Amino acid sequence: MKKCILLLTVALVLTVLMAVCPASAKENKTLIVAMELAYPPFETKDQAGNPAGISVDIVNAFGAYAGYDIRVENVSWDGLIPSLQTGKADMVISSMTITKDRQKIVDFSDPYANCHLAILANRNSGIKTIDDLNQPGKKLAVKTGSTGYFYATRHLPKASVTALPDESACVTEVAQGKADGFLYDQLTIYRNWAKFKDTTMAVFIPFQDPEEWGIAVKKGNTKLLNELNAFLADFKKQGGYEKLTEKYMSEEKAIFDKWGFTWFFDMVH
Repeated sequence: MKKCILLLTVALVLTVLMAVCPASAKENKTLIVAMELAYPPFETKDQAGNPAGISVDIVNAFGAYAGYDIRVENVSWDGLIPSLQTGKADMVISSMTITKDRQKIVDFSDPYANCHLAILANRNSGIKTIDDLNQPGKKLAVKTGSTGYFYATRHLPKASVTALPDESACVTEVAQGKADGFLYDQLTIYRNWAKFKDTTMAVFIPFQDPEEWGIAVKKGNTKLLNELNAFLADFKKQGGYEKLTEKYMSEEKAIFDKWGFTWFFDMVH
């Protein structure tokens, strides 16, 4: 009889505990990761419309490493940092450059990639260097909120700068001759030049220091930040970046090597 009472008491306690905190441990182990799925091969969608690409592979590897379930949310570029600030997302990985202005409002992981800005120029524009764009009458297309946008507004005061919502719109402006140039990372410029060789040309001469990409978390989230940095160090040690390059960008890597460009995952640190 006493044994039965004891078993009933234990069962009752367990029931109460489950009612008070149902699945809370599981919920705490799910990370919402925001990214703009509009930048292949880093952030994109597969044929079924599911999140895919390098950044998705990285966060899934992090989830396996640290014991988190990962849920990727497609968020427009200008909504990425606000999603952290409002608690709608735990992390942002979206080919986002670490800048001093952004560091004031979010915390960044150690860099996981680096790149240079380049120019996609209209073939008839006469643009051969960045200084050629900084001239009266020159029209420049940039993606709103990108580092190309900030570079243009700070360093190309003589040019007419038009901010557009995505890179494809900027490329179209240049290809159609409505803009003289578009500033973005070397890979994007190379890929779009390859698509529009008849109407565009690429200028890869470095005109600024390398940009470093980081994973953003809410200001003060030290626990997640430390986990990310430990993962990134281990991921590099295990050859994770070489595997990503082979899976997604082997052709581009060969071109970058041929031209002597610094590869995305050749870390500066």
